[in-house]
Amino acid sequence: MVVRSVQKLNQYYIKTVVKKALEEDLRPRGDTTTKLINSKNKIIKALIIAKQDGVIAGLEFCKATFKLIGSETVFIKKTSDGKKIKKNEVIAKIKAKTKTILIAERTALNFLNHASGIATATNQFVKKISKKTKICCTRKTTPNLRTLEKYAVKKGGGHNHRYNLSDEILIKENHISASNSLRGLIKKAIKTKKIITVEIENISQLKQVIGLKFKRILFDNMNFSQLKKCIKLCKNKYQTEYSGNATLKNVKQISKTGVNRISVGAITHSAKSFDSTLLFR
Repeated sequence: MVVRSVQKLNQYYIKTVVKKALEEDLRPRGDTTTKLINSKNKIIKALIIAKQDGVIAGLEFCKATFKLIGSETVFIKKTSDGKKIKKNEVIAKIKAKTKTILIAERTALNFLNHASGIATATNQFVKKISKKTKICCTRKTTPNLRTLEKYAVKKGGGHNHRYNLSDEILIKENHISASNSLRGLIKKAIKTKKIITVEIENISQLKQVIGLKFKRILFDNMNFSQLKKCIKLCKNKYQTEYSGNATLKNVKQISKTGVNRISVGAITHSAKSFDSTLLFR
């Protein structure tokens, strides 16, 4: 079920994730409140409305939630993933049985708001930096929702780092501590033919690895002065990346150093949920 390319999402993945979420909400006795309503089978209309400006993502998860509860559902998207939306604009129109909308509403909005929150947060970072720098997500994701979250990052204008531990080689501080030789570890990694990133904490460490042929150097928690010196030493021989407490306040300054990529864990692990509401019409 792993989806390596998260520019698009397949329906199997979407339905699998949504089914698990609905089971979480409905077991063991279903929606006990909606069962009390006499007109629960009446066909009604509803609107999903944005309560803030932002970037939309996760519409297919939202749609799938209603469709899995009620096959009669007509779900009309008034925007699309990756599009900017203004407060009070309509995101989607729904026509379905009253019980379908009531049962599916919260789970559907949870998916939409979570993904749109990530897309919106990512876009805020992207707007701050130069076009030569990429904002990248990390593996700091919600368990079992990584594909959705990385997809939302893309829709916000960001870029995906490796999907999981098997995709690329990333030699970090603890790998270096566990190894007898940084250069030896890199030479072993080169033999795998995989993309290699090496995390560097200071200029001395950088000088140890320069000359070895691998793709990317990640500068971890460096001050701007050190970062500029390290990028200059790389002399375009390596793709460069910065990691460590990048915020909306400092990301522009980081970008100005000429670094190729800035990885920001906060766009997935700390993004504020988008604010939307569903109202009967």
